[in-house]
Amino acid sequence: MKVALTIAGSDPSGGAGLQADLKTFHQHGVYGTCVVTLLTVQNTVSVSDILPIDAGFVLAQLDAVLSDIPPQAAKTGALGDPELIRRLANRAHEFSFPLVIDPVMISKHGQPLLGERAIEALADELLPQAYLITPNRHEAERLCGITIESREAMLAAADAILRMGVANVLIKGGEFEGHSVDLLCSATETCWLESERWRTLSTHGSGCVFSAAVTARLALGDELTEAACGAKRFISAAIRDAPGLGKGVGPVNMAVAAEFEPPDPEAKP
Repeated sequence: MKVALTIAGSDPSGGAGLQADLKTFHQHGVYGTCVVTLLTVQNTVSVSDILPIDAGFVLAQLDAVLSDIPPQAAKTGALGDPELIRRLANRAHEFSFPLVIDPVMISKHGQPLLGERAIEALADELLPQAYLITPNRHEAERLCGITIESREAMLAAADAILRMGVANVLIKGGEFEGHSVDLLCSATETCWLESERWRTLSTHGSGCVFSAAVTARLALGDELTEAACGAKRFISAAIRDAPGLGKGVGPVNMAVAAEFEPPDPEAKP
């Protein structure tokens, strides 16, 4: 069984953070491991408190996992602390697997999850260690200083982020012209990912689930474009079939089909 690792914060309501990542890994047939970076007091209505975990303890968790169950791919979510970001960047030099960085800066409820010093450490030290980063529109704007109000602006933002030393960037762009539009860019390739835009309040954790689905598919051996396209189909279905839980911004449905081809019964394990 392939393994994917998430280094992320905890959401006790189960819709985002490491809980959403692990559910998404499981749905893709990937064994999920996790390193907890921070605790939150949140539900679908609000985030009322955040408790960062000591960077040394986070790195000890990471060492424990990597020494025993090394992953084929990993992702980060909310990191919170600038010291942790810097120390994780130093460790990422040693990673033999692709690292997907979801630069979580703000919750769906508007709660800041990264301060200015942490954003600087993220941009300067951690992002260049990534195989892929997956900012949403607002995070991409914060990273590159370009307001994204058109496809042309999204392309310009992606180019600016690549020039920061990032290998590949997937901007989760949100709505354009009535569609859900995302952009995958590398130094040699540009790929637009589009789907129907579903009118719903149930989008809590959608960014986490999207990046986790990409990570799971990379762990399974997909090439990047294939992984991104498959993840786009998965998150679109998860939003479309959201279960309607909670009194606020509800979770997506991480139990939708991952849409893999059936295994060849003649193939050797």
